[in-house]
Amino acid sequence: MQTNEFGFNFDHSYARLPAAFFAHVQPAAVPNPQIVLLNKPLAQFLGLNAELLESCGAPPLSGQKLPEWCLPLAQAYAGHQFGFFTMLGDGRALLLGEQITPGGERYDLQLKGTGPTPYSRGGDGKAALGPMLREYIISEAMHALGIPTTRSLAVVTTGELIPRERLLPGAVLARVAKSHLRVGTFQYAAFAPQHLQRLADYTLERHFPELVPKEDRYAALLRRVVDLQARLIAQWMLVGFVHGVMNTDNMSISGETIDYGPCAFLDTYDPAAVFSSIDHEGRYAYGRQPEMAKWNLERLAEALLPLLSSDENKAEEMAGTELARFSSLYANYYLEGMRKKLGWAGAEEGDAALVQELLQLMHLHKADYTNTFLDLTFDRCQQAALYQSESFARWQQRWQQRLERGGLGTQAARELMKRSNPAVIPRNHRVEEALGQAVEEGEYGPLHTLLTILAHPFAHSAEQQKYAQPPAPSAKPYRTFCGT
Repeated sequence: MQTNEFGFNFDHSYARLPAAFFAHVQPAAVPNPQIVLLNKPLAQFLGLNAELLESCGAPPLSGQKLPEWCLPLAQAYAGHQFGFFTMLGDGRALLLGEQITPGGERYDLQLKGTGPTPYSRGGDGKAALGPMLREYIISEAMHALGIPTTRSLAVVTTGELIPRERLLPGAVLARVAKSHLRVGTFQYAAFAPQHLQRLADYTLERHFPELVPKEDRYAALLRRVVDLQARLIAQWMLVGFVHGVMNTDNMSISGETIDYGPCAFLDTYDPAAVFSSIDHEGRYAYGRQPEMAKWNLERLAEALLPLLSSDENKAEEMAGTELARFSSLYANYYLEGMRKKLGWAGAEEGDAALVQELLQLMHLHKADYTNTFLDLTFDRCQQAALYQSESFARWQQRWQQRLERGGLGTQAARELMKRSNPAVIPRNHRVEEALGQAVEEGEYGPLHTLLTILAHPFAHSAEQQKYAQPPAPSAKPYRTFCGT
């Protein structure tokens, strides 16, 4: 490990895997790097010198003037993209190293938008400013909501224009993750059986060292990832988050949300909501996310089969046992979260049906997902069409009876709901407004204000209320691919 004045304290354990898993690549030179966003609290947590980074950290955070001991590399992996398998890899991202924090934790520091790699497949490897700012906003909002996620350390403009549908300002995102190991990494390794066990052992040692002594450690690895993903997807669903592109290369082994491309949060509740212009069949619609997570985990299990047992039938049986746990795990995590959102203590047999009835009513009446739960929390169910329906009145009566049976009391139930229902989410129209001013006008004030609001999603303050409103009914639906 090496350190320097910025506080970089890198190890390179991933680079000690077989060379087939990566390619050493130097970042492309850029003419004029300038930091436009720096996450000082995250920098300090990582053990970095936030003040020095702010004043002169643009070169290293854009891939320029790296220390001699830095070993930037692009990771190789495969993946099913919209159901079709392909060989992939970091086409515009480089792992600088693994920062060892003052507390001894290990986090990847990856730069996104650093130029072409052997896996770019003809692309320029660059990134436009707008999508990098957007990933910063959404990932930090997810962190504030308590949802496991990769995080954004900085956005650095490069001083160049990159060709997309038009010339756009270029940028580099500095991203932090527990690791960038993906389901797709194991799919890639499955084509080189001599490397598969190395990858699995590395994953266990890095993320789940307590499983290493287990005789069934590879089944235990699958079991742990199934559990982490069941919990993560439930958290997505509870806040109305739509990932948009749940390809297997976008599913993290560590259970973090990764790769914020065409993602968004629901305004109107709709299980069929899709936020990618290329997802014509609705494969990754909001309501299908649990199903697609299980599908992705099945691909992980397939890759791990040779490690589970030398007996093919036994291996498949072991994998099936672990995969069968996903649906019940997800349902339990989801219902546990919904009980909190609705102020219920304990568990009753009819809880799931009562939740589904509310969601069906919300869908029928085109109710706002986030604000419906806030209206229940603050007892303001009066104006919207949903609340004027007889069906909702009957549901609300049963909900009140369930609250009483829970025994928390009115005040305690309301406090539980306040802690479980965010006052604000990254509303698409608010995010786009802030991005437009930053990218088109160089005005970052609205973006900083938005980040401040989103950093305290459960504050329920008057300022939060300004950002809680959905877009006007006449607003154009947000549906785009944000991966440039």
